[in-house]
Amino acid sequence: MASIFTKIIAGEISCYKIAETENCFAFLDISPLAPGHTLVVPKNEVDYIFDISDPLFIELQLFAKRVAEALKKSVPCKRIGVAVIGLEVPHAHIHLIPMNNVSDMNFAMPKLSLPKEQMEQIAKDISINFK
Repeated sequence: MASIFTKIIAGEISCYKIAETENCFAFLDISPLAPGHTLVVPKNEVDYIFDISDPLFIELQLFAKRVAEALKKSVPCKRIGVAVIGLEVPHAHIHLIPMNNVSDMNFAMPKLSLPKEQMEQIAKDISINFK
């Protein structure tokens, strides 16, 4: 059965898309830790990030770097935090989270629920800065 991320990539489930390449896809997390919290995934569904082929792993990391650079230009923050947990969805993914303090990366914290208009604007801003 296809993961929720595979369904998002296929357009079966809507998302706030940031960017995509032939093999990678980035979109906003709908339950973010901070405004701009972005998920970066390979389009090919692989459960565990370290099971991804070396060439795709490198491509995914470089794509995530480009998304993080666009995110930092779009959302006021000191850094973009990076996390790979991989237990929530059986599809490898990288979390990119705008942060000003270490505590901003605490996944035990309550998630935000941002209005659709704000999510759309954040996604648009990041997309514009993506190069």
